[in-house]
Amino acid sequence: MSTATAAAPTLDQVADGVYAYVQPGGGWCVNNAGLVVGEDRTVLVDTAATEARTRRLGEAVERVVPGGVDFVVNTHFHGDHTFGNGRFTPRALVVAHEGTRSDSAEAGLHLRGLWPQVEWGETPLTLPTVTFRDALTLRTGGPRVELFDVGPAHTAHDVVAWVPERTVLFTGDVVWSGVTPYVLMGSVTGSLRALERLRALGPRVVVPGHGPVGGPELLDFTEAYLRLLQRLAADGRRAGLTPLQAAERADLGGFATLVDAERLVGNLHRAYAEQQGLAPGARLDVVQSFKEMVAFHGGLPTCHA
Repeated sequence: MSTATAAAPTLDQVADGVYAYVQPGGGWCVNNAGLVVGEDRTVLVDTAATEARTRRLGEAVERVVPGGVDFVVNTHFHGDHTFGNGRFTPRALVVAHEGTRSDSAEAGLHLRGLWPQVEWGETPLTLPTVTFRDALTLRTGGPRVELFDVGPAHTAHDVVAWVPERTVLFTGDVVWSGVTPYVLMGSVTGSLRALERLRALGPRVVVPGHGPVGGPELLDFTEAYLRLLQRLAADGRRAGLTPLQAAERADLGGFATLVDAERLVGNLHRAYAEQQGLAPGARLDVVQSFKEMVAFHGGLPTCHA
């Protein structure tokens, strides 16, 4: 789907010097980003999936900071959060977890091949130049941005950006809003631990990786889905069902209308594996899981990037 026919993204100030860039819809490859502006430096949290979407993000950012940003933080390696890195370099340093850099290098531009109909444009693979393992603080001459690893959660390595002076939390894809969470490449139990850690921060504003901005209730929303996922996996295993069969028979209740419901299949693969002893973040067959999501959906899942 061309971005020309999609709802327009917005860059909204959520606290003094802190902005949320929200791309409506929130489905596959339609992510959010964030901006933190200080007197000396500016931090962009995540980019976008396509050349056109990244251009719009850059234009919105430059209306606030005409000189451009100094740091780009990648919360994890998925292309919707990283493919736009090149739009902001070489002026900006790209910052990420060491594992995110490795995973980005390995994955390359593979995501583009899943949806060949998308107008991806020029999205050169631009890897992080600054990496860390546990935590890193970026000082802006205003609100500081604390980065720390909470994975495995959505992926094996997930970084959140916490702005303590403004009580604003950028969660990447650890937290979701009105969109089906996705933990195939990460961990169900790890996600639950991450949510507990994030809740203890006491955020007032939560900017999820996909979907509308909210508050701490978004942590509760994501946790409730993951708890249901664990129950569905346990019930499916007792009944001798495959993850796809369990997904087809599942009663999702209030989660049934979420965007991208087919992710349930991949999530159940992860939940099954963890309940059978697989370590959080250990790799699963992503390609086979995606094929089953296609079967569940009745075709290629919709991507409006």
